[in-house]
Amino acid sequence: MDTTLRDGEQTSGVSFSAAEKLTIAQLLLEELNIDRIEIASARVSEGEFQGVKGIMSWAEEKGYANRIEVLAFVDGGVSIEWMKKAGAKVQNLLTKGSLNHLTHQLKKTPEQHFAEIAQSIALANENGISTNVYLEDWSNGMRNSPEYVFQYLDFLVQQPVKRILLPDTLGVLIPTQTFEFISHITAKYPQIHFDFHAHNDYDLSVANVMEAIKAGIHGLHVTVNGMGERAGNAPLESTVAVINDYLPEVSINIKETSLYSVSKLVETFTGYRIPANKPIVGDNVFTQTAGIHADGDNKNNLYFNDLLPERFGRKRKYALGKTSGKANIEKNLQELGLQLNQEDLKLVTQRIIELGDKKETVTKEDLPYIISDVLDSHTYEEKIKIESYMLVHSKGMRPSTTLSLNLNGEIIEENAQGDGQFDAFMNALTKIYKSKKLTLPKLIDYAVRIPPGSSSDALCETIITWVNNGKEFKTRGLDSDQTVAAIIATQKMLNVITQ
Repeated sequence: MDTTLRDGEQTSGVSFSAAEKLTIAQLLLEELNIDRIEIASARVSEGEFQGVKGIMSWAEEKGYANRIEVLAFVDGGVSIEWMKKAGAKVQNLLTKGSLNHLTHQLKKTPEQHFAEIAQSIALANENGISTNVYLEDWSNGMRNSPEYVFQYLDFLVQQPVKRILLPDTLGVLIPTQTFEFISHITAKYPQIHFDFHAHNDYDLSVANVMEAIKAGIHGLHVTVNGMGERAGNAPLESTVAVINDYLPEVSINIKETSLYSVSKLVETFTGYRIPANKPIVGDNVFTQTAGIHADGDNKNNLYFNDLLPERFGRKRKYALGKTSGKANIEKNLQELGLQLNQEDLKLVTQRIIELGDKKETVTKEDLPYIISDVLDSHTYEEKIKIESYMLVHSKGMRPSTTLSLNLNGEIIEENAQGDGQFDAFMNALTKIYKSKKLTLPKLIDYAVRIPPGSSSDALCETIITWVNNGKEFKTRGLDSDQTVAAIIATQKMLNVITQ
């Protein structure tokens, strides 16, 4: 049972619109094939009411009404009336699963609480609403007041309820306790359907889910991306993968290949960013960074495990950066349909490592640009070098550049202003060349491009077209800053004309 739309919405700062709730509900039931979904808490707000009403209207047409659940309260029928108006058919009745909560929050005896619960269940049945029952704080109840928990369960199994829901409300269980507590309950009440609702406060939710299954639990509560109050709930994605790979005796119907797309949609709707290292759905979890790993993947998939990205609608990536080896780059080149000889591959590898040392983000789409830059740089002898420069651009003042140029072994400095940073740079360069009675080619075109789909921190390629003695030629520069890329292209021009 997925509770992203109810418990997941209790993530701090998250609130779904009615339209978003409907879209997610449709994806959970039809795309992922989740068995049941819990979509809201009764009585919360008008927006919540409209969201439930919209989902139930769609669900009735599809025949899904009994797979959709709403959290309800022991409130003398107010929740039942709310659910009736919204069209909901299944209530998950919130009750007290520990003596501590019962005594200090409700200030009632067990007998008083049980009597009110019985009335709520009976009223729901009279109105065509079936009931599941939550034992809030059940895990602490088992730790601190087990006699109350079993007194309550002895009463509850006599009631017309479909399922009893056992939540680790505060996320306090460890795996051994989960197995012990649930084993005891499933053994004592073998005919009753029990669900386990794990929270992740100690990062043990998936481990606890595994132990609950081994102990005979019949249902699990999860959320997309592990959303939920505090540290969240058991994540749907990891739970599905663990069951499929490590509990072969358990059969589930979830469509693995849709997990990633649904995860990303929920991320978009909530603005609740998925950590890059989050198992199954994180951006980096199928990315090999070290060159040795890519090399191993080429040699009988030495660094693969059972979590193949294709299972989840994803692809393996090979990161490009300072830890890249030739194998990483070859993998990316294969995807682009490109080949390099070993010498050129070595030069490209070195250039990517240099960019990685500068903390530049290098993507597969950058590779053709890097290759062009590297191969172009080795078509001439570098006799002229821009040693250093300072670019100044202040509001209300003309941009200026101070340039230090190594011209055939002589270091020359000059300063100039211009209409932009690169114009100021060119003016300083022109001063140096005039002082040596040298002329520069004429710049006739200046173009900047970035790889398709790249972001603002992508590498950009500046392509400058020059005319020298009536002949046109182009030089390219590559950097994350377009002005720096233009300066690199200009240095190449200076060396080209001296060949």
